[in-house]
Amino acid sequence: MPESDLAAQVEDVLSVAPDEFQAQVEADAEVIVEEIEDGTFDNPQAIIGFEYEFYAVDAESGALRRVPRRLLDLIGFEKELGLHNAEMSTSPQPLNTHGLAAQEAEVKAQLSAAEDRTGAEGMRLVSDAMWTVPPEGETAEEYLTDSVSDRGVRIASNMSDSVRYHAMANSDGRAGMALDAPHVSLDADTVMPESLITSIQPHYQVPHARDLPTYFQYALRIAGPLLALGVNSPFFPPDLYDADATAEEILADGYDEHRIGVFETALNRSGDDPDKVRFPREFDSVEQAVERIANDRTIVPMPVETADRFDDEFAHFRLKHGTYWRWVRPVFGGATRSAANARIEFRPIAAQPTVRDSIAFQAAFAGLLESTFRREHPVRHLDWVVAKDNFYGAMEDGLDADIYWITNDGKETTDHEQMYEDIFAHAKDGLQMRGLSDQDAAKYLYPLRQRARHRLTPASWKRERVRDRLDDGADFEDAVYGMQSDYVEMQSETLIDGTFADWVGRGDTEMERED
Repeated sequence: MPESDLAAQVEDVLSVAPDEFQAQVEADAEVIVEEIEDGTFDNPQAIIGFEYEFYAVDAESGALRRVPRRLLDLIGFEKELGLHNAEMSTSPQPLNTHGLAAQEAEVKAQLSAAEDRTGAEGMRLVSDAMWTVPPEGETAEEYLTDSVSDRGVRIASNMSDSVRYHAMANSDGRAGMALDAPHVSLDADTVMPESLITSIQPHYQVPHARDLPTYFQYALRIAGPLLALGVNSPFFPPDLYDADATAEEILADGYDEHRIGVFETALNRSGDDPDKVRFPREFDSVEQAVERIANDRTIVPMPVETADRFDDEFAHFRLKHGTYWRWVRPVFGGATRSAANARIEFRPIAAQPTVRDSIAFQAAFAGLLESTFRREHPVRHLDWVVAKDNFYGAMEDGLDADIYWITNDGKETTDHEQMYEDIFAHAKDGLQMRGLSDQDAAKYLYPLRQRARHRLTPASWKRERVRDRLDDGADFEDAVYGMQSDYVEMQSETLIDGTFADWVGRGDTEMERED
């Protein structure tokens, strides 16, 4: 899209009156509450869905690549924030044996077809939490901060043509547009720094909307333990680190999941209280959940177009929800009245080394919500502040974090083995409640059990490879680039049919032996 066209669209967005937009959001919220009272958002069974983000690299060099828009259309993926991003979404399915299998099959089918197309263009789609190798001939800082001013409208050069993203840099409610991490600081004119990161996002539709607060409480308690299993972004692109930072300092002070901090500092505005991106509070009723979304600070009050979809009856609310940035968030939607649903979107988990690892998180998340809710698991009573501390502790230290848990028998513990024994027992129980066999439930959870048992995560794998290269005499940039090359190579052999356990020598042979 020509810059002038995009700038004109941004100007149109900025002309929307915030007070009028907010008034419509509040009216939409009343519609949702009425429909909840009528039972419209209830479903006879739990439904699962999945969003999966990737970034593209050059097939030969491993450097970041911009994905042509025509190619996204050909492979059936959606654009994300950066020109290097691509996203797929699965069709919602019932949580049962066939539904989980359909989710995995759909991801594999779409991804296999996409790999054929992207391979012909000399690029690969990578499932990873954060890219570290910038495009050839550019630094990461240049790529993330390059922008132009068109008639006073700031346009990011490497951002997709989504008007909302560009409007964020030009509105009064602008986002943080910065990076702030140990030995990393960057100021930008747009939200482009957020394009460093990619994620997976499992969804769980609750059977009865009135039960959403209780399911949400459980989702907050399992966020820290699941995040600890999924950490995958211990390094930034090397040129983003402070010039005087040593490799040892970076390794000692860095977090296992910098993706969390990137999202928060790129979108949270300095001085905001509370922040837009944060670990969410609990809510006492489903009406309170609706109210909190409606009253959240508006970033961009965009114009709204409607058609004849059911959720167009609350189109302004739905649009505002797009910037309701919480690590776990409630969602109210549905294109038709029969498809209307109240669901939980789980956002802490980074993109993973393989599809099976990604689906394992979807299965664990859904199974845990099923079992903890039905069994009235006592972890619901873990103090919210402790659950929040668990989350940020997992962000910093992964499986080395001290995570507090309450086991099924009411025992408070920080013991790693006791906690994950309880977590996997309930995840498996929840899947079996939905008809999965003992063997099938074990298969889905196996990749994560291996991580917990051996205290191995993608982040620790990356750290080990960087340290090995440093010990062999490489400088920090070459060590990170070499690690990233290994990651892409290992993924090329295992993305569709393998697991991260195969990377560390603990793959299917061991699983068969355990069974």
